[in-house]
Amino acid sequence: MNQPATPQSASPYGTLPPASNPALRKPVSLPRLLEMHARGEKITMLTAYDATFAAVADAAGIDCILVGDSLGMVCQGLSSTVGVSLETMRYHVECVTRGVRRVQGTAWIIGDLPFGTYHESKEQALRNAAVLMQAGAHMVKLEGGGWTADTVRFLVERGIPVCAHLGLTPQTVHALGGYRVQGKTVESAAIMKRHAHALQEAGAALLVLEMVPAALSSELTAELPHCPTIGIGAGKGTAGQVLVLHDMLGLNLGKMPKFVRNFMADLPGVQGQHGIKEAMQAYVAAVKNGSFPDNSQHAW
Repeated sequence: MNQPATPQSASPYGTLPPASNPALRKPVSLPRLLEMHARGEKITMLTAYDATFAAVADAAGIDCILVGDSLGMVCQGLSSTVGVSLETMRYHVECVTRGVRRVQGTAWIIGDLPFGTYHESKEQALRNAAVLMQAGAHMVKLEGGGWTADTVRFLVERGIPVCAHLGLTPQTVHALGGYRVQGKTVESAAIMKRHAHALQEAGAALLVLEMVPAALSSELTAELPHCPTIGIGAGKGTAGQVLVLHDMLGLNLGKMPKFVRNFMADLPGVQGQHGIKEAMQAYVAAVKNGSFPDNSQHAW
């Protein structure tokens, strides 16, 4: 005799966490991010590369999930992000999108345009940005200043939200001479300011500042009312923060960057998925209340 089917049969490969409470968390959008910035609420961003971690991040209250080309290093074992392909990015954006949608999540999803996919022309950038948007991204991110402003304007005019990225730009790490703090001199700081203003004027809706002196990041944040800054190694004066998922969980296979805090280490005795979600929640709380980053420990 057949047994009646259970209302919800368990998956042998694990289950995804419940969604963020719709009553407490409205879907994140560009207007909402700007409202957060206007009232001084810090924006939280974290990388994720698969469905399960994306769903956990959403349930933990992360505002923005970045499907970063950092996956080349933490997932693929590459020495830099330069070798990441558009097809790889499309695949991971799809995975993250499925995870967030499956739990009826509300996070804003950003997909990195990898090296060589927007450098040739504005039209090339549009074609490849469309690939990531059709895969589920709400926004694309590209690196660099100067020439990129025209590309940003071209994309924004065609309905594609753009997150810009200045300071240490990992795709050009070879040209920069390594992973070094950017904007330390008067001249380089002036150039970065000029590029940041041009990107805001072109329509960039967010701006990642990576390994930029805290004082310069604070100045840029005050000068860019329509383009919230998201810091990583840029001090606490930015409008928000981003970390690589593996770094903030203490899973870095190399030397841990100065700007990283291991949030799993704050949860002694807790292991597994529950601990990971709690670590993400601790990260959200620390960014929101301003206790992370600590300029004396995590900035220059």
